[in-house]
Amino acid sequence: MNRIAAVSLGIFLLAAGVAHLLVPGYFRTLIPRWLTRPALLVAATGAAEIVVGVVVLTPRWRAAGGWSAAALISAYLVSHLDALRSARAHRARFLERPVGVAARLVVNLLYICWSVMVAKAAS
Repeated sequence: MNRIAAVSLGIFLLAAGVAHLLVPGYFRTLIPRWLTRPALLVAATGAAEIVVGVVVLTPRWRAAGGWSAAALISAYLVSHLDALRSARAHRARFLERPVGVAARLVVNLLYICWSVMVAKAAS
């Protein structure tokens, strides 16, 4: 079960990283307005996800990869908390409404837990 969780996390991170590079426009919409150079941030986080995904998929480095994934995904809380601050019930996009942002936060926290679980199991 631990191996399945780790391999799944690694593949998830690789796919997310590639998505950042192939569909950067969507990910730019998640960057808070007060952060500069959103295109660079999207490319950098995409590259980081790819690297961390490879590390998670490498059994010898899996624990470090799990902790790195937890740290990287934790950094995304900035985006979700900023979205929570500006969320409004009347917004057209679900992910910009309070319930949508709350869902984003819960999912992000689950990703962090998944990463920590992989790191601990590999230690």
